[in-house]
Amino acid sequence: MSTYMLVLAIFVVVVVIFALGYTAAVAKSQRRLKGELDTAIPGRVQEGIFQKNPVFLTYLLFFVLVLLIILIAVLNW
Repeated sequence: MSTYMLVLAIFVVVVVIFALGYTAAVAKSQRRLKGELDTAIPGRVQEGIFQKNPVFLTYLLFFVLVLLIILIAVLNW
Protein backbone atom coordinates (compact mmCIF):
# COMPACT_ATOMS: atom_id res chain seq x y z
CA MET A 1 0.00 0.00 0.00
CA SER A 2 1.42 3.36 -0.96
CA THR A 3 1.87 6.24 1.45
CA TYR A 4 -0.95 8.23 -0.13
CA MET A 5 -3.40 5.36 0.19
CA LEU A 6 -2.41 4.87 3.82
CA VAL A 7 -2.94 8.56 4.60
CA LEU A 8 -6.28 8.52 2.76
CA ALA A 9 -7.37 5.38 4.61
CA ILE A 10 -6.48 6.94 7.98
CA PHE A 11 -8.36 10.10 7.03
CA VAL A 12 -11.45 8.08 6.06
CA VAL A 13 -11.35 6.14 9.33
CA VAL A 14 -11.07 9.39 11.34
CA VAL A 15 -14.03 10.91 9.48
CA VAL A 16 -16.14 7.77 10.00
CA ILE A 17 -15.33 7.67 13.73
CA PHE A 18 -16.19 11.38 14.08
CA ALA A 19 -19.47 10.91 12.17
CA LEU A 20 -20.41 7.92 14.29
CA GLY A 21 -19.69 9.81 17.51
CA TYR A 22 -21.60 12.88 16.34
CA THR A 23 -24.58 10.75 15.31
CA ALA A 24 -24.59 9.02 18.69
CA ALA A 25 -24.45 12.40 20.49
CA VAL A 26 -27.36 13.78 18.46
CA ALA A 27 -29.40 10.61 19.03
CA LYS A 28 -28.74 10.80 22.77
CA SER A 29 -29.81 14.45 22.92
CA GLN A 30 -32.99 13.64 20.97
CA ARG A 31 -33.90 10.95 23.51
CA ARG A 32 -33.60 13.47 26.33
CA LEU A 33 -36.21 15.78 24.82
CA LYS A 34 -39.54 15.69 26.54
CA GLY A 35 -42.85 16.17 24.82
CA GLU A 36 -43.40 16.15 21.11
CA LEU A 37 -40.39 16.03 18.84
CA ASP A 38 -42.22 17.81 16.02
CA THR A 39 -42.68 21.53 16.30
CA ALA A 40 -44.74 23.98 14.31
CA ILE A 41 -43.33 24.91 10.91
CA PRO A 42 -42.63 28.66 10.68
CA GLY A 43 -44.75 30.68 8.24
CA ARG A 44 -41.79 31.73 6.09
CA VAL A 45 -40.89 28.08 5.55
CA GLN A 46 -44.47 27.12 4.69
CA GLU A 47 -44.61 29.82 2.01
CA GLY A 48 -41.65 28.46 0.05
CA ILE A 49 -41.62 24.83 1.06
CA PHE A 50 -40.63 23.56 -2.41
CA GLN A 51 -38.56 26.50 -3.64
CA LYS A 52 -36.23 26.62 -0.64
CA ASN A 53 -35.88 22.90 -0.03
CA PRO A 54 -32.28 21.88 -0.78
CA VAL A 55 -33.33 18.40 -1.93
CA PHE A 56 -35.59 19.80 -4.64
CA LEU A 57 -32.96 22.36 -5.61
CA THR A 58 -30.38 19.60 -5.95
CA TYR A 59 -32.67 17.54 -8.17
CA LEU A 60 -33.43 20.60 -10.29
CA LEU A 61 -29.73 21.40 -10.66
CA PHE A 62 -28.96 17.78 -11.57
CA PHE A 63 -31.59 17.64 -14.31
CA VAL A 64 -30.56 21.03 -15.70
CA LEU A 65 -26.96 19.85 -15.88
CA VAL A 66 -27.98 16.58 -17.54
CA LEU A 67 -30.01 18.48 -20.14
CA LEU A 68 -27.09 20.84 -20.71
CA ILE A 69 -24.70 17.92 -21.23
CA ILE A 70 -27.14 16.31 -23.68
CA LEU A 71 -27.53 19.59 -25.55
CA ILE A 72 -23.76 20.07 -25.80
CA ALA A 73 -23.31 16.47 -26.99
CA VAL A 74 -25.98 16.90 -29.67
CA LEU A 75 -24.54 20.20 -30.89
CA ASN A 76 -21.01 18.75 -31.14
CA TRP A 77 -22.10 15.81 -33.31
